[in-house]
Amino acid sequence: MDMLIRLYDLPPAPLSAGHPGVAVRRPLAPEHHAVLDWVAEHFTPGWRSEAQVALGSRPASLVIAIRDESIIGFCCHDALARGFVGPIGVHETARGSGIGAALLLTCLHEMRRNGYGYAVAGAVGAPEFFARVAAATAIEGSSPGLYAGMLKG
Repeated sequence: MDMLIRLYDLPPAPLSAGHPGVAVRRPLAPEHHAVLDWVAEHFTPGWRSEAQVALGSRPASLVIAIRDESIIGFCCHDALARGFVGPIGVHETARGSGIGAALLLTCLHEMRRNGYGYAVAGAVGAPEFFARVAAATAIEGSSPGLYAGMLKG
C-alpha cells in the first residue's frame, strides 16, 4: 500500500533525533561507497539500488543518521520516482529511538523546500509509523503500485 503525506503541515525535523551524539545529514561524496555497503549489508539489494539513485542526485536526495562515526540509518526521496519518499531503514539496535522519525522528517522537509506539496511513501511496510510521524494516509487501490512487475533477484 502507498501512503500520501501532506508536506505543508509537518512537525519540525530534529537534527539529532533527540539523542546527543547523533547527527542526521547528507553523506559526503567520499562516503557514498560506505552508505551503499551499509544498506546492502542491513537491507535488500533493491534498497541498495534506490540508495544509489538517490546518491546520484545533486544534491544527494538521501540522508544518513550517524552515531559514533557509524551509520545507524538512512532515508531517500525521489529515488523510485519523483515525489516518493523511501526507502527508510534504521539499524535494528536503534529502532524505536526516534531516529527513523528524524530521518523521515528530514527528507520530507527537504522535499517541501524543493517545491513539493505532497509526498508518496510507496509500498509501506509500517503504516502505523508513517501515520504517527507524518500523518500519512492510505491511498486506496495503490498496491502493488509502481513496484508492480519488478524484477526479482
